[in-house]
Amino acid sequence: MMYQYQETERYFAQVAPDMQTFVVDELQEAGVEDIKPVYLGVYFKATQKQLYILNYTSRMIIRILAPLIEFPCKDPDELYEQVKKIEWKDFLSLDNTLAVFATLANSDMKHTQYASRRVKDAVVDWFREKFGRRPNVDPKNPDLWLNVHIENNKALLSVDTSGGSLHRRGYRKQQGYAPMQETLAAAIVKMSGWDGSTPLYDPMCGSGTLLFEAMMKYCNIPSAYLREHFGFYQLPDFNRSVWDKVRKDANNHMKKLPYGLISGSDISPKAIQVARDNAKNLPYSQSIRLEVKDFNQIHSLKNTTIITNPPYGIRLGETEEVKILFKQFGDFLKQKCTDSNAFIYFGEREFLKEIHLRSTWKKTLANAGLDGRLAKFELYEGSEK
Repeated sequence: MMYQYQETERYFAQVAPDMQTFVVDELQEAGVEDIKPVYLGVYFKATQKQLYILNYTSRMIIRILAPLIEFPCKDPDELYEQVKKIEWKDFLSLDNTLAVFATLANSDMKHTQYASRRVKDAVVDWFREKFGRRPNVDPKNPDLWLNVHIENNKALLSVDTSGGSLHRRGYRKQQGYAPMQETLAAAIVKMSGWDGSTPLYDPMCGSGTLLFEAMMKYCNIPSAYLREHFGFYQLPDFNRSVWDKVRKDANNHMKKLPYGLISGSDISPKAIQVARDNAKNLPYSQSIRLEVKDFNQIHSLKNTTIITNPPYGIRLGETEEVKILFKQFGDFLKQKCTDSNAFIYFGEREFLKEIHLRSTWKKTLANAGLDGRLAKFELYEGSEK
């Protein structure tokens, strides 16, 4: 049986809001064709090798879906019957696990959980009728993720070739309070233009996500370097030799991090301990300098690229405390960071004015439903609002 992705070589990359441009850049760098951005995603045409490369190295894609079949679908029974027509032994054995997630738009079916369940029922019933047994469901870490998207009563069933969200790099075994998502941190680093020609410092680094994403970019560490399983392992045309070569070639391009090129500090000893523990999971991270320190105690950060995500709003809990913090941080930048560039992410954009500095530019960058802004500040003697 031939599946849609095999016939067309077309895939769909799920993308976070405001990151389509970066993903298009990644797709173009990988040499894929027929790139078409749409809402919260990008369609593209790729070879098998390019699919593997993107899953292993993309820093901004959330997941890549490989479409299997497309069909009219007005009710749960029709969904069940169509899904049951697939030869599911092409994707699963009885010892494998699966999970299903659904999205609905302008559909007669109104509940995503019910749509997911009907797909799951069709798969396990197919196995039960063929073999008298069925594979198990694992909603957290399955061997096979399936996605069903139903829009205007038309269903598209796909395999998640990433095997879960690619933002989960694997280095964050512990999490600080309200950690930044890795894909957002990667986008911030990219937008800063930092290339290693100046030291990078995060004076409110928390559990270190911005620092680690900067290091992975500089050292050419594949974003999925620590990932143990990909969904494309379950595809019927999975090619182990091609995948092994893709991984080997990417790993061979990694380079060491000079000591002190990337540094960070935070007022919280707990946050720094979490950052140090997480750093142990990545190669070259021993060259990142981490210390417990209030940014007001830093002597100076001249000729430095400063990238940070200060506590804000819900994260800190008190609006007045946030305003005071930003005012103090603005003073710190003016007084101690001359001849530097600061890239500050404001999860709540209204706090931009509290820093009392004139920004060079402001760009929209959503985070977990918040209307965030990344702002650049060029710091020089006498910088002010």
